[in-house]
Amino acid sequence: MADDFATPADRAAFIAALPKAELHLHIEGSLEPELMFELARRNGIAIPFATIDDVRAAYAFSNLQDFLDIYYQGMGVLQTEQDFYDLTAAYLARAHADGVRHAEIFFDPQGHTARGIPFATVIGGITRALDDAQAQYDMSSRLIMCFLRHLSEAEAEATLDEARPWLDRIDGVGLDSSEVGHPPAKFQRVFARARDLGLRLVAHAGEEGPPEYVHEALDLLGVDRIDHGNRSLEDEALVARLADDAMCLTVCPLSNLKLCVVDDMTAHPLKTMLDAGLLATVNSDDPSYFGGYVNANYTAVADALDLSRDELVTLARNSFLGAFLDDDAKARHLAAIDAYAA
Repeated sequence: MADDFATPADRAAFIAALPKAELHLHIEGSLEPELMFELARRNGIAIPFATIDDVRAAYAFSNLQDFLDIYYQGMGVLQTEQDFYDLTAAYLARAHADGVRHAEIFFDPQGHTARGIPFATVIGGITRALDDAQAQYDMSSRLIMCFLRHLSEAEAEATLDEARPWLDRIDGVGLDSSEVGHPPAKFQRVFARARDLGLRLVAHAGEEGPPEYVHEALDLLGVDRIDHGNRSLEDEALVARLADDAMCLTVCPLSNLKLCVVDDMTAHPLKTMLDAGLLATVNSDDPSYFGGYVNANYTAVADALDLSRDELVTLARNSFLGAFLDDDAKARHLAAIDAYAA
């Protein structure tokens, strides 16, 4: 046990109230089984599970694709603006309870519009919940629209066109879904368009894909942040570049364990990232599927790696340093962390 904490309970208590931002959260991945059943009932949709326990039993994945298969299936219960509001509001309440002061949320419009759900229905419900969280919890937020990388760049272009009336509510674009075989280079033109529209850029890279995908995200897409980035550690020159550029990595420990990116949490690379000077952060990815929200991720990796108080404070500070906030907002949040740690 790190000298700062006498017991794991002491560490968990410190984490619980530590001010933090969450930068890697797929809102569709926060669909809890209870809400899935409620929305299925509300909308008259049949789902292939008899009980909530059946749903949880299905969350046994061996890789990213196994997860994605059930992830897209679960989306089917989301039909109305109120459904998207309820989904987002439930996540924000949990995040607030975990000390999250700022959340940057991914959504996957292609997973909905392909089912005939209007873009306006999706974003209308999500943004109404974000506005309510700002009023109720003083929690700021940013909304990042992801392109599904297993689909074509032409389909991503069409989605960007569809988003144009909502660009006052969309802060960035991202790239998610099946990584292997779908390199960032595939989306170079649509990311250039998004940049020209003033949007921030992020991309999943180096989760299951090789370090070359991280290079492509940096060099061809020009991203402002790397989502995951674990496999960057296989390339010493890349690690040095990420550290020199203070490029934020949005790391997701429980997701990495559940998807077998790491075999055991004691083998997680987060401490190695911090020791290398990387701007690593802790996030929950798809928390209803991967076993925990942001504090559960902090606690699991901190216990496994025996992270110190200073390392936990660094992770929290990194979450705001990597956020799409202005300098004044970052300074306020960093001061709150320093006051808490003191």
